[in-house]
Formats: sequence, structure tokens, C-alpha cells
Amino acid sequence: MSRREHLLSALQALNPQYIDLVDESDGHANGHESHYKLTLVSPKFVGLNPVQRHRVVYAALGHWMSKIHALAIHAYTLEEWSARSSAPESPVCAGSH
Repeated sequence: MSRREHLLSALQALNPQYIDLVDESDGHANGHESHYKLTLVSPKFVGLNPVQRHRVVYAALGHWMSKIHALAIHAYTLEEWSARSSAPESPVCAGSH
């Protein structure tokens, strides 16, 4: 199982209504399976501010957080996602090839 698959499996604990985990490692100097962009819609985020939402994601990923270099988290409630329907584009990494 790939690292991405392990991360997706761990995130199932958040009962995602939508989940997209993109491996963006090819644009970075740290190598394979090191940089990810996560878009996650979950009822667990209702009433939480962005910092609290990130903490919920970190807790769900547990030890997997120490196995990756970077994780861009875009965490939404269903209502927020319905109004938005896409996450922002990732910036170009200063450490890219």
C-alpha cells in the first residue's frame, strides 16, 4: 500500500463527505511521497476554526504526519464546500527542482 493510500485510510475516521489527496511531491526537492494537498469536507469541522480543523486532521493521521514533509490542508464543512466547490491552487515551491 502506498503512503497516499495509508493517509486516505487514516482520514476515513473523519467521515469525509468529500476527500481529495493529491501527491504534489514531483514539484518539490524532498522526493517521492513527501508533499500532499488535502481537500477534506467533514461534519467533524462544524463549529471549528481553521486551527482546530487542522488539529483534527493531524490527530486522525497520527504517526503518518512524521512520515511526510508537508501537508496543505483545506478543511471545509459541507455548507462551506457547497458554496466553494474547489480548493485553492498550491503555490510553486521555492525548493522545487
